Amino acid sequence: MLISICICTFRRPALLDELLHVLRFQQCADSFEVVVIDNDPAASATQVLEAQKQYWGERLVCRHISASNISLARNEAISVARGEWLAMVDDDELPKEDWLSQLLKVQQQYSADVVFAPVVPRYLPDTPDWLIKGGYFERPRMASGTMINHKNARSGNVLIRKELLFKLGSTQGFVFDPEFGRTGGEDSLLFRQLELAAASMVWCDDAPVSEVVPADRANAAWLLKRSFRTGGLFLKTEMKMAPAEKRFLVGLELGFRAILQAAIAIGLTIFLCPIKPLKAFHWARIAASQFGKLSVFTHAPAQAYGAESEKK
Repeated sequence: MLISICICTFRRPALLDELLHVLRFQQCADSFEVVVIDNDPAASATQVLEAQKQYWGERLVCRHISASNISLARNEAISVARGEWLAMVDDDELPKEDWLSQLLKVQQQYSADVVFAPVVPRYLPDTPDWLIKGGYFERPRMASGTMINHKNARSGNVLIRKELLFKLGSTQGFVFDPEFGRTGGEDSLLFRQLELAAASMVWCDDAPVSEVVPADRANAAWLLKRSFRTGGLFLKTEMKMAPAEKRFLVGLELGFRAILQAAIAIGLTIFLCPIKPLKAFHWARIAASQFGKLSVFTHAPAQAYGAESEKK
């Protein structure tokens, strides 16, 4: 069985090079290829990919698209991948040597269509202690075999049956929605759709990848901006999934709820700030998320892919 490891990259040549180097040592009984889609208009990954071809040969499939749109990049990866299964990993992540074999082991054990695995933070030496203590880059982990719904689904470390994606693509013309290709949220939308299609989605806790936390993200301002953006994407996704005739009412209900939650979060932030700063910051992020939801009614969510300020 052939597995396609799919990587979308945007202006991270050094991290991409490190990832491709690590992937060369995967311990997997099944054969695999690596598909890299560079969606930087300047094609910044070219030099790294040319150098890596000496190790990979035809097992490294490279494509360049000029549009800085993560959905288009992911769709391109799916279209050129030759494997029955797609293992998606981000260009700033590093897997262990048994990563693929552990994903396949859980897939076979539970006959799953989708297998999710952990993404753990890799902190730089000068990362502030309060940020590490707060666990703001930590994600929930579960026992292997746990059934997963869309709330814990993401594309950073996941194994997917390609046939399932092709079926979805044949009905709507694409797999990842290009409308979400610059803001993010395209993976949340996809796994909502797969959940509705009764796809079997499980967790594998023994196939973690580590993800670097760069210095420009290790601060309060970036975390608040991320909460604001993800809040907006949540509301936009909810409205997208609702039937057309109910979208206005869904938006109205969620907007009203966001106003109430923002008021409570602001109050708790002010109250806790002098006595429990970390707890206050927790509520400040919740407030930012609610304002992000409300911002959808006045302007589009902030761009996260292809922007100069953020590389992902």
